[in-house]
Amino acid sequence: MIIIGEKINGTIPPVKKAIEERNADFIRDRAIKQAEAGANFIDVCASTAPDVEVETLKWLIDIVQDAVDTPICIDSPNPIFLKEVIPFIKKQGLINSVNLEMVAGTDQDKCDVIFPLMEGNDWEVVALTCDNSGIPCDVQPRVDIALKIIEKAAKYGITPDRIHIDPLVMALSTDNQSLINFIDSINKIKAVYPTVKITSGLSNISFGMPARKLINQNFMTLAIYAGMDSAIMDPLNKEIMSSIFASEALLGRDRHTRKFSAAVRKGIIG
Repeated sequence: MIIIGEKINGTIPPVKKAIEERNADFIRDRAIKQAEAGANFIDVCASTAPDVEVETLKWLIDIVQDAVDTPICIDSPNPIFLKEVIPFIKKQGLINSVNLEMVAGTDQDKCDVIFPLMEGNDWEVVALTCDNSGIPCDVQPRVDIALKIIEKAAKYGITPDRIHIDPLVMALSTDNQSLINFIDSINKIKAVYPTVKITSGLSNISFGMPARKLINQNFMTLAIYAGMDSAIMDPLNKEIMSSIFASEALLGRDRHTRKFSAAVRKGIIG
């Protein structure tokens, strides 16, 4: 399981405060703790006003790169901002994200802006199954969007294994079939492109529910079994991390359970 650490995001109140106060030590500490907990990527999302987002992203990028060697998942809803800050990232990582929505004031969608930047290198990308009409309610339109994105990527030499498709799991509180539809989406996408990665924002499914941690933890276990490859999540959450390491060991993906045992010894899980 590929862990995308979510804790440097301007929508989180203490992170927003640290950004406003330019508290580099706070950001640095969050990066180090996530890396030590086993994050494969550190998500960096400013969530500031558009006129200062690029400047803020550069500030965050510099701090994270100075603190850890873990690759960055650079995160913004605006692909133009992503295009501006990617040259400042030293180690190729993960771009979050693209979809088939048109970019305001252009005749391009988000893929058209980002995919040329990924040609001839090892950058990976998160791709959301939505377009100008929003998030489809049914499984098949989401699958169709995923396939279109993968086909667009191929034109730039971007192989499916560099793409993390997010089928956009709905909140269980509004859709009782949310997990079932998510799994159906995984199966249909991987039937066509078996090497593509599937990802999810872990906490989305529990929005509006009581005891959200229980929903998230069990969703993670079931989604791993169904074929989810990565997740945007809190790597400092021992319960969720325990579910990941235990699930991978039980599914035979952890040779001689070495990763599970090492995680216990390090205090990452247990």
